[in-house]
Amino acid sequence: MPALKKPRSVTIRTYQVGFGDCCLLTFNYPAGKRHVLIDFGSTRRPASSPKKLLDEIAREISRDCGGKLTAVVATHRHRDHIDGFRTNRKGTAPGNVIRRLQPDLVLQPWTEDPDAPRDPRSAAGGVTPLAFRGALAAMHAMAGSVLGQLPVLRDRVPAAMTEQLGFLGEDNLSNRSAVRNLMSMAPNEYLHFGSATRLGKLLPGVKVHVLGPPTLKQTGTILRQRAEDRDEFWHQFRSFWQLRGETAHAGRSRGRRPLFPAARRAVPDSPDALWFISRLLDAHASNLLSLVRILDEAMNNTSLILLFEVGSKLLLFPGDAQFENWMYALDESRPWRKRLRGVHFYKVGHHGSLNATPKTLWSGFRRASDTRKVGRLKTALSTLGGVHGSEDNRTEVPRRTLAAALAAQSDLLNTETYAATELSRAIEIKT
Repeated sequence: MPALKKPRSVTIRTYQVGFGDCCLLTFNYPAGKRHVLIDFGSTRRPASSPKKLLDEIAREISRDCGGKLTAVVATHRHRDHIDGFRTNRKGTAPGNVIRRLQPDLVLQPWTEDPDAPRDPRSAAGGVTPLAFRGALAAMHAMAGSVLGQLPVLRDRVPAAMTEQLGFLGEDNLSNRSAVRNLMSMAPNEYLHFGSATRLGKLLPGVKVHVLGPPTLKQTGTILRQRAEDRDEFWHQFRSFWQLRGETAHAGRSRGRRPLFPAARRAVPDSPDALWFISRLLDAHASNLLSLVRILDEAMNNTSLILLFEVGSKLLLFPGDAQFENWMYALDESRPWRKRLRGVHFYKVGHHGSLNATPKTLWSGFRRASDTRKVGRLKTALSTLGGVHGSEDNRTEVPRRTLAAALAAQSDLLNTETYAATELSRAIEIKT
């Protein structure tokens, strides 16, 4: 079809999902349009938004794509990226709406592949791909257990600790119906760094490069997460145990309910017993928080990183990829660090967290500029403040220093600035 040889422009819509991600790419051809949905999920909606926000956004996506999707991309299985794909038996859930848009292809990271290779030669550090997937599945079950323990811990440990446990526990649930929906709504590709994808064939005139995540055979870095990096992170991350020492006794409420109300007490209200129970619950909550943080970071390091090349324009979508995921693509022995300097549009990683936009990447963007001009870097940030991290510990999301750099050096579309009635805004990039 000659008219579909090359898009004239790309429209990038970012939807107001609160703390989550949802983007629709519309490739505008002379004789038609093709649409790619990248992520659809949320863990916290804005206070002023409708209660069934994702239902409304699903219907909006349906209208915006004219009732047909070319492809769906699920960068990783965190709830704030895939909850909108959940279904119900009535067929009224947002995932049912997306399914009826009949995408031709679904893209997911290799860690979602149900046929993960068993070959130990593809392992890193003695861990096979199959074992790695199994560990992620086990940690999802643990996240559900954490949520079940919150009623006992609430009012007995610092509020900040239970809030983080609740947020991370919810985000790391297995999202079973969404996962099943993604696997069955269209043929799936499970991708890693350097994978070929059919998406380019479905989008004439567009090249799609997969820059992450690497496989365990390519690198073992995604198995670990560094606590700090003065050069790459947007602040020096303090250690978990230092943080715990500063907050362990903050915000403790009085008048606690007894742990076992019906139990007989050998020494009623013994100060020694109360002291022991308090320290025991603190230690238990700290251990749980440490575990769910490990799961959270592991999932982020499995995120797809996609670079769309449309004519002379480069559009970068990294999901929640964190530094360990980025390290492989940004290695100087590979061409991508130099290539990424020419990016025209950057979808800000992980809602603006401190370690998802490496400074090596940001400082390399040659279109980032303090001067507003034609061709300046365009960015989009989908986020909601006050949900994740702490300003006192310089871990808040979005990270203040990164948000300031984005606002000063790029044309920034920030979902936090949307009006109460706005479901989306769009950026147009001519090719």
